[in-house]
This record gives sequence, structure tokens and C-alpha cells, in this order.
Amino acid sequence: MSWGTELWDQFDNLEKHTQWGIDVLEKYIKFVKERTEIELGYAKQLRNLSKKYQPKKNSKEEEEYRYTSTKAFLATLNEMNDYAGQHEVISENMTSLITGELTRYVQELKQERKSHFHDGRKAQQHIETCWKQLEASKRRFERDCKEADRAQQYFEKMDADINVTKADVEKARQQAQLRHQMAEDSKAEYSSTLQKFNSEQHDHYYTHIPNIFQKIQDMEERRIVRIGESMKTFAEVDRQVIPIIGKCLDEITKAAESVDHKSDSQMVIEAFKSGFEPPGDIDFEDFTQPMKRTISESSLSNSRGDGKSEPKFGSKSKGKLWPFIKKNKPPPPPPASASPSAVPNGPQSPKQQKEPLSHRFNEFMTSKPKIHCFRSLKRGLSLKLGAGPEDFSNLPPEQRRKKLQQKVDELNKDIQKEMDQRDALTKMKDVYIKNPQMGDAASVDHRLAELGQNIEKLRLEVQKFEGWLAEVEGRLPPRNEQARRQSGLYEAQNTSAVNSCAQDRESPDGSYTEEQSQETEMKVPATDFDDEFDDEEPLPTIGTCKALYTFEGQNEGTISVAEGEMLYVIEEDKGDGWTRIRRNEDEEGYVPTSYVEVYLDKNAKGAMTYI
Repeated sequence: MSWGTELWDQFDNLEKHTQWGIDVLEKYIKFVKERTEIELGYAKQLRNLSKKYQPKKNSKEEEEYRYTSTKAFLATLNEMNDYAGQHEVISENMTSLITGELTRYVQELKQERKSHFHDGRKAQQHIETCWKQLEASKRRFERDCKEADRAQQYFEKMDADINVTKADVEKARQQAQLRHQMAEDSKAEYSSTLQKFNSEQHDHYYTHIPNIFQKIQDMEERRIVRIGESMKTFAEVDRQVIPIIGKCLDEITKAAESVDHKSDSQMVIEAFKSGFEPPGDIDFEDFTQPMKRTISESSLSNSRGDGKSEPKFGSKSKGKLWPFIKKNKPPPPPPASASPSAVPNGPQSPKQQKEPLSHRFNEFMTSKPKIHCFRSLKRGLSLKLGAGPEDFSNLPPEQRRKKLQQKVDELNKDIQKEMDQRDALTKMKDVYIKNPQMGDAASVDHRLAELGQNIEKLRLEVQKFEGWLAEVEGRLPPRNEQARRQSGLYEAQNTSAVNSCAQDRESPDGSYTEEQSQETEMKVPATDFDDEFDDEEPLPTIGTCKALYTFEGQNEGTISVAEGEMLYVIEEDKGDGWTRIRRNEDEEGYVPTSYVEVYLDKNAKGAMTYI
């Protein structure tokens, strides 16, 4: 089966068909190119999608990815990123193995086709020329034969006419002979041309054209094979990445199977457990009985065994005062809106109201409740400058333990890093000692000393945080009240101390807001400023309270109370959920505000408002 024998007369159709084949090849190249663009766009969209849902570094969202479900989602995002990479590989391979190769092949195919059809046209032109020569020879032979026949007839006519001279007859005879000779010559030329044409025609249709058409057929078959191979490569490119895509999908499945609802539930407990005990039952209050009025502050003071009265805000301070403060200065004047009964020492005279500002400041400092306020302000400002207490005492017990453990682990990692650097420098120094030409051994001594100091500092930090951790876990005895009072305040009370110092005294350093713990706070070294207030006078009572429930004061700074017990209130709740009470001169501490019913004395309340 050959185009040369079967399609010897279909030169024009073969030319159109081969052009169509090239068009199909170019169309397939365009298809593959658009497929690669789709793969690249899809990969880009997948990467953007994965990046969009990735947690931001050093953010709260990143902390949420510790649960198994969110870890599985993060693994899915990472695998989708790898999945997108495989689509980029598909695009790259199709571009290099199909689009690029076929583009070059199309150019070669066009040149080859052009050459073959040029040879075919040249052969056609040659046979057409031979045919024209044959036709010209044939017409000339036909014309000469007709001329010879006419000359012969004219000769016979002249020879039969008796009136024609002999010379005219001889002339007609010679003319007839000449025409016959020309006809014979034309016949011979026509015969030769015909033989030559037949030979050329045979070579054309049985040799030249079949060879040319065979080349065209081979070219077209190679094109068909090439496009088939390209389609196979198209599939193989996809098939090559299927195992990797399968691994990505397997990893996603594995991540999904790793989701553990029990583990996530436990993590929620670990993340938000405060360590507090739930409140007890609320007693029934019988309102049918007449309400008992609370005992006044004076009667409570007279009921004490030693007969000591509570110190007034305007009384002389018995504790240590600053050396530049005079002792017997009266307190500063109350605000304009305050009533005379709210002033500890009565209304101020116009002379006192016109005293210099420096004297009024000294008078402010001589009052012990104001010293408490100033001290709260000082420590509140110091805490606001940082990120919170160093010992995380502003957190609930369980959260504080986790933070301390995390800090210890981080410090241990830092110590290990510093020790690795020290070991590397020590080895370098040994090399320098053995081979002085490589470097000066003394040049690393300074760095080694720095690393040693850093390691020692980090170890001290680890000991400090391990001490706090041990205290939280109950391995150390609780601190005394004085150490507790030297601890840092948490931020909610600092804001109150800074913005409304005139209404605050020293708040319980071991107390907590709704997000804070009952654990003890960081032990801060006593400063010279705090030493000035070590010998403080007992705070005055501002009312009484009745214990609604039994409270076991196991933490430092708290006090145990029995249900129904009556006690003195010396500091009301500042918004942190704790009230400071006193049983006697030696027993005082904090109890949850919800555990007691407070009856504040109006005069004492006014005095506190005045402060």
C-alpha cells in the first residue's frame, strides 16, 4: 500500500491533507500549552489557598494548632502545598517534553513537506513540458502531411492539363516532392518525440512520483506516530506524579486518622483549667425573721479583750515614716463633693486649705492609707512597664504551672545551646594550641568566659523558675505574709492604682481576678522603698461581715472562716473577688467575697472614699 501507486493522480489532495496534518499537530501543541497554563494556575491557587489558612507566626492562632484536629488541618495544608508542587511538575514536564519538542518538530516538518512538494511540482512541470513538445511535433507532422497532400493534388492537376506548360508541371512536381519530404521529416520527429514522451511519462508515473509520494507518506506517518507518542507522554507525565500525589493523599488520610477527640478534650482541660474548687451550696435565707442590724464599729472595738481602739485615719502614725516627712501634719482637705462627716479629722479650716503644695504632699504621705495607695501606684507602674509578673502569678494555678514549666524548658534549651557553643570553642582552642599557625588560642578565651557567665546566669534563672514551679506543685513551704505583700501586682489592680490612686489602698497580692489564680505570686526582693513600710499599723475596720460558708484558707495570705462567724472588714473588694478581714489583732487575711456578707460602716466607707 503506497501513495505513489494508489494516489498517483492525487497530488493536490495530498498537499491539502499534509497541510491539515500540520494544522492538527499545531492545534494539539496549543491544547497542551493551555493545559500547562491551567496546571500552573491551579498550582498557584492551591498554594495561595494553603498560605491563606496557614497560622500566623507568633500569634494566638498558632497556639491553637496544638490540638489534633488543627494539627491534621495544618498537615492537610502542607500536603496541599506539595500537591500543588506536583501540578507544577506536570506543567514543567509537558512544556519541555511535549510543547517544546513538538514545536521544533513542526518547523522541521514544514521544511520537509515544502521540499517534497517542490520536487513533485518540478516533476509535474517536466512531464507537462514533454507533453507540450509532443503536441507541437504532432501538430507539425499533421500540418506537413496536409501540405504534402495538397501539393500532390496540385501536381496531378497540372500534369493532366494540356494547356499547362511543361515547366509549370515540373515546378508543381518538385513542390509536391518537397512537401512529401517535409511530411516524412515531421513524421520522424513526431515518432521520436512520442517515444521520448512515453519514456518520460513512464518514469514520471512509475518512478519519480511514487518516490516523491512515498517520502510524503513517510513524513505523514512520522507525524502521526509523533503525535501519538506525544499523547502517550501526556498521560505518562500525569502518571509519574500519581504516586507522589497518592502519598500526599495518604498523608492527609493519616493526619485525619490521627484526630483524637479525647486528646483534644484533655488539651482543653489543660489549657483552661484554673485549679479552683467550685463554690459550695448557698444557704437558705429566711426573710420572715426580723433582720438583725449589724454591730457598729464602736461596739465591735469595745468588745476586744485588750480594749484597744482602732486607729483613725487622722491619728498619729506609729510606724516608720520617711525622714523628710513631718509627723503631726493633718491630712489634706477632702474633695469639694465630700461631706464633713466623711473627713477623718473634721472639716478643714481655710488656713489649712491654703497651705503650700509641698506641705500638703508631706501631709498626704504621713497618712498610712495614703502610703498604701502610693505604694500600690509605684508597684503598679513598675508592672505596667513589663509584660506581667515574672513568675506568672497573675495566672490560675494550673496555667501558671504550665507557663513555668515551659519557661524552664526554654531556659534549658538555651543552656544546651550555650554549652554546645562552649564545647565547639574549646575544641577550636585545642586545635589552635596544637597548631598555632591556624590561629591564636588566646583569642577565644574572652568568648569562652562570656559563655561561662551566660551559662551561669541561665542556670540561676532555671533555679529561680524551678523554685516557683516547685512552690506551685506544693514541694516548697508557703511564704509568709510579708513576702507575699512584696510580690508584684497583677494588671487589673495596677490600672486601678494608676488611674484612681485616691481610692485604693494596697490590694491583696495573692488575690485573683476571674482569670487569675489563688497560687502565690513571684517573690520580689524587698526594696529600700518597701522597707520603709515594714512596721505598718493595723488597718482600721470599715465594717463587719458574716461568713455565709466555711472557707479553708490553705493558700498564703488567706484566712480560714467558719460558717456564721462574724469578723471585721479592713479592706473591701477591689474588683478582684477578695475581701480582707480580721479576726483579732494577729489574725487577718483574705476570703472570697462571695463567701461573706459584708456590712460596711457608712462613716468608714466615706473615709475610704475620701482616701
